[in-house]
Amino acid sequence: MLVMNVATYGFQVVSARLLGPAEYGAVAGLMAFLLVLSVPQLGLQATAARRIAADDDHAQAVERSILRLSYRVALVISLAALAATPLVAHLLRLDSLWPAVLVALAAGPLTVMGGQAGVLQGERRWRSLGLLYLAMGLPRLVLGCVFVAVSPTATAAMLAVLVGLLAPVAVGTVALRRPRAGTEPDADAAPARRVLAEIATSSVVLLAFFVLQNVDILIARRTLDEHTAGLYAGGLIVTKAVLFLPQFVIVVLFPSMSAHASRRAALVRGLLVLAGTGVVCTLGGYLLSPVALVFVGGAEYAEVETRLWLFALLGILLATLQLLVYSALGRQSHRSTYLIWAGVAVIVVAGMLAGSLTGLAAAVGAVDAVLVVVLTALALREVSRPDRAGDPSRLD
Repeated sequence: MLVMNVATYGFQVVSARLLGPAEYGAVAGLMAFLLVLSVPQLGLQATAARRIAADDDHAQAVERSILRLSYRVALVISLAALAATPLVAHLLRLDSLWPAVLVALAAGPLTVMGGQAGVLQGERRWRSLGLLYLAMGLPRLVLGCVFVAVSPTATAAMLAVLVGLLAPVAVGTVALRRPRAGTEPDADAAPARRVLAEIATSSVVLLAFFVLQNVDILIARRTLDEHTAGLYAGGLIVTKAVLFLPQFVIVVLFPSMSAHASRRAALVRGLLVLAGTGVVCTLGGYLLSPVALVFVGGAEYAEVETRLWLFALLGILLATLQLLVYSALGRQSHRSTYLIWAGVAVIVVAGMLAGSLTGLAAAVGAVDAVLVVVLTALALREVSRPDRAGDPSRLD
């Protein structure tokens, strides 16, 4: 996952350097759109991992159900995204529909990969899951360098994303081509409609988080001038780097957060790791801002250098919120959804009134910090309660 995140970060850096602030601002907006489209993929992954961790005896039945649903959901998501391309092009002020069309097509293999990753994660097949993540990051970086160098446009960058996403699907198909030994081939862990209902519920929770994570770049594209919005997008490269850096913590701990006996310890360990990571990254963004600027995009983004520490802080706040969201999914608690949507509403209002790069980043950081405090208190209270009615992670 570390290599995947570095490769993903590298793709952003290459795009920022070769495209410049104005064109890269469009790419950043399109990548934010793709992250929103990835919500069903993450819902599939979370549902598969949780169900397998909760009832390992029926892992093969869950695998079959999830993989079937993955292809169906992928088709629906891609068709819906294609229908929305004119709106996306208008909101992001794109010169052509093609970048949005390519993102819509990329949502298909991305969704299928989510189902595959969830099965591997739930079975704790870390080697195969690691290979899948490598295949998700490295081809995007290599193809991005080639495509954007040949044609420095948002369309070329999105084509690299689409073609690159075919690689993890291929890896996942190979890893899951044989049934896992020791499972009952004819057992059915749950009807497909029940699995689909859980996927939908998990996706709603994750949608709230991803809207929170990406709404600021959309606000920047609409309220700031093109150059300043591009600078903000450059600063968000640091945010995404810090967000992605400890993501393996969530992947590894999620099966433990799905079991009542281990969820409190897993949550506390995750919070401590993220707190330490946040201190290091924020201080690094402040003390080593010239070095960080090199990775953001160089001299063209010099105006944002003194505020890179703030973007690093945004990244660790988002990483902590992501851990808290997955903790809620593991214990099948969805109250955090309402709080996150409320945070999105506050960011939209505050962001529209901010009027500057620093003002927008500060508003987003303040809202994220409040959410971290509230959701941490809520999560620690819930995981400390005795399991009176049985484990909430049960399959029914």
